[in-house]
Amino acid sequence: MLVDTHLHIIDQSRLDYPWLSGAPSLNRDFPYSEYARDALRSGVTDVLFMEVDVAPQQITSEIDFVKEQAALPDSLIRGAISACRPEDQGFSALLERSLADSFVKGFRRILHTVSDDISQGALFRENVRRLSGTRLTFDICMFPRQQPLALALTELAPDVTFILDHCGVPDIKDGDFDGWKRGISELAARPNLMAKISGIVAYADSDTWSAETLRPYVEHIINCFGWDRVVWGSDWPVCTLGGGLLAWVAATHAVLEGCSNDEREALFWRNANRIWNLGLSA
Repeated sequence: MLVDTHLHIIDQSRLDYPWLSGAPSLNRDFPYSEYARDALRSGVTDVLFMEVDVAPQQITSEIDFVKEQAALPDSLIRGAISACRPEDQGFSALLERSLADSFVKGFRRILHTVSDDISQGALFRENVRRLSGTRLTFDICMFPRQQPLALALTELAPDVTFILDHCGVPDIKDGDFDGWKRGISELAARPNLMAKISGIVAYADSDTWSAETLRPYVEHIINCFGWDRVVWGSDWPVCTLGGGLLAWVAATHAVLEGCSNDEREALFWRNANRIWNLGLSA
């Protein structure tokens, strides 16, 4: 079993994605059918959709769209992480709607493309704390320079389960490995933070990376967080910038060579099943 906890679907005929105008390499439709072809070939069995930063007024429309994809014959989609704007007054209504909808498993607010002040605002912090005692998680997507901001979020709501996306978004091609490494070690000390080993091929040199290029990042995440606090994700279609889904799955298996079956199963599906209550069984 392999649970992909980070799938994006892009359909510009249905939804607006303002950020795509600045990302020409991704500025096209990426339908579920295109993903499913390689997902089935690589052994993916179950999928969580991850919000794609649609126009704010379309956040609930995106969830409705993904439900349609989940209802397709043989669809692998089991739930969704919804976009949100905790800095806005409208968050309360979205929270109530999401709590009443078992398809929604959590929230994410893209934070690496907005002002650092957003996540430190009083209303933002209050709304994130409102997730305490609920089943909803909160994904954190931030650059390494923003690690102190991620740390502040995890500390303000110790009863909320946070998910650190993409190994903390390291700049594998040109970045400061030692600085990233120290920050990850500090973040991992917060027991309410989980780590998502997802799509880091997009941050490596697309022409030269190998499994050994990625190994230090994956191993440091696992060493810091432990096998019970890591999940796997593709970050499709962003991972196509570094070779695609099949290459990322193959690299993951190569890096994990020598791990026990129990450790693999924890990363590949058991932890995701527990965190998001997916109801899966081997």
